[in-house]
Amino acid sequence: MKLPVWPILALAFCLAGADPEFRGNPQRTGVYPASAHEPVGNAKWKFHTDGRVTSSPAVDGSSVDVGSTDGCMYAIDKDTGTKLWQVRTSAPITSSPAVSGNLVYFGSYNGAFYALEKSSGKVAWKFKTAGERRFIGTHLHGSEPAAEPMPDPFDCFLSSPTVLKGAVYFGSGDGNVYSLNAETGALNWKCKTGDVVHASPAISDGILYVGSWDSYFYAIHTATGKLLWRFKTGEDPDTHNQQGIQSSACVADGSVFFGCCDSKFYALDAKTGEKKWSFDNKGSWVVGSPAVRNGKVFFATSDSSLLYEVDEKTGKAAFSLNFKGWPLFSSPAVAGNRLYVGSNEGKLLAIDLAGQKVAWSFQTEASKAHQGTYVKPDGSPNYEAAFASTFYDDMIVGVNRIYEMGCIQSSPVVVGDTIYVGSADGNLYAVN
Repeated sequence: MKLPVWPILALAFCLAGADPEFRGNPQRTGVYPASAHEPVGNAKWKFHTDGRVTSSPAVDGSSVDVGSTDGCMYAIDKDTGTKLWQVRTSAPITSSPAVSGNLVYFGSYNGAFYALEKSSGKVAWKFKTAGERRFIGTHLHGSEPAAEPMPDPFDCFLSSPTVLKGAVYFGSGDGNVYSLNAETGALNWKCKTGDVVHASPAISDGILYVGSWDSYFYAIHTATGKLLWRFKTGEDPDTHNQQGIQSSACVADGSVFFGCCDSKFYALDAKTGEKKWSFDNKGSWVVGSPAVRNGKVFFATSDSSLLYEVDEKTGKAAFSLNFKGWPLFSSPAVAGNRLYVGSNEGKLLAIDLAGQKVAWSFQTEASKAHQGTYVKPDGSPNYEAAFASTFYDDMIVGVNRIYEMGCIQSSPVVVGDTIYVGSADGNLYAVN
């Protein structure tokens, strides 16, 4: 029987899938092709590393590439979860890899940016930045001693690269946005910002969009590195709690969307940088990146643990779901009638967009094991059990205790009927 043209095209699109990079494409829309068989929340396999998997996986062909805080980049068989190879760097990898041709690109906390041969893991080239670091502030989040500069433990991601037209782009803790020759690693240009750049660049129509911890959002010409415009977000000079851009931007329909630690979510004109609207999250950060599809914008918040759907033209909320105070640092992925996002409770949440409700959830092994320690009877976080005081050292201990919940800060990737996502319990999970 001869099929009409449109089903053939749709089948080709589903087989091709999204680009193997953070958020699925250079525009960072977070939208993936739908499958005829939606995942239902069963564990297909898991692969264990010796660190946290904050990195989001890149799925290309028969393999999944993902980094770990154990300092390794892994290639894993997509169907079986078997390790194909691993390459060790000297520091944690919380950058999400991008795959283009036969090269896998990512950054490490050792200040180097790598290109590995996809078939073997052999280093094709390595580029040294001026050095990685986390955002640093005094009296950070109200911690003592107030005069001491403190690295922010909630600055948990490294910038993830995008590859386009022979160049690879990424941000760095040295405050620069870089463009390198994708084949050789030679520097094309760098553009200086005022502080750490750990957001991942989004690219559309020859313009790169990225935020910095200096509180500015930047638009940069991809060919020259020339600054086109910048947009100012909020500042918090006392505790630095309500400032900085960790969220990676998404570009769609002439607008650029991003969240901010100043508790706002922004929509700007992509050409001019003029603000179209902002959404007030009433003190709660937006760390994850938005997903945009068919005029709808989806984003999640931290302390208030809300998932929103808002209208891309007006910023008016269509609905929200509350997850009992468990922060959402993961970025939502949309496929068909489902939205998938990770929670710091250690759950992968599947949202029925038509019904505006949770369809199912998948719980990490560590989350199950520590449920009684860090979860109150009402389901909210038991921060009293994790954080002993407001002294900075106790904040670090508390953050690491919460990681014991198997937090999912990695952003899910949907390929066919399977979701791939990392966890702080050291596992990369395949869920179908």
